[in-house]
Amino acid sequence: MSPGDKELASRLMGDMDPELLQFLKSYVTSFIKWDLMRFFHDNPYATDTAENIARFIGRDRETVADELAEMVESGVLQSHQVGDLIVYTLATDPHIRELMDRFVLACDDRQFRIKAIYHIIRGST
Repeated sequence: MSPGDKELASRLMGDMDPELLQFLKSYVTSFIKWDLMRFFHDNPYATDTAENIARFIGRDRETVADELAEMVESGVLQSHQVGDLIVYTLATDPHIRELMDRFVLACDDRQFRIKAIYHIIRGST
C-alpha cells in the first residue's frame, strides 16, 4: 500500500467507532460474510444448512459453505451435525451478538457503508 493509500484509508476509517472497525476487520472480511451477518441478524434463531442459507441470500452454495466454516472458526456462528447435514446457527456470545447488531444498524448510514465497502475491497487485495 502506497503512502497515499495509507493516508486515504486512515481518513476513511479515522472517525469509525473503534469497536465496529475491529469487528469489521475481524469478522466481516468479505461481501458474502456481510450478507451472512445480515441474514443471522435478521433471523437470530435460524438453524439451517449452507445450501438453504445460500439460496436465501442468493449466493453460491460452495462459497457460502466456506464462509460459514470461517465464521464458525471465528466464533460468530456454531455448527451442528444433524444426520448427514451440517447446520449453522448464530453463536450465543452476547458480545458478538451486540457487535453484529451495531454493525447491521450502522449499515443504515450511507457513509458507514462506504467505509465498510472500502475496507472489504482493500482487505481483499
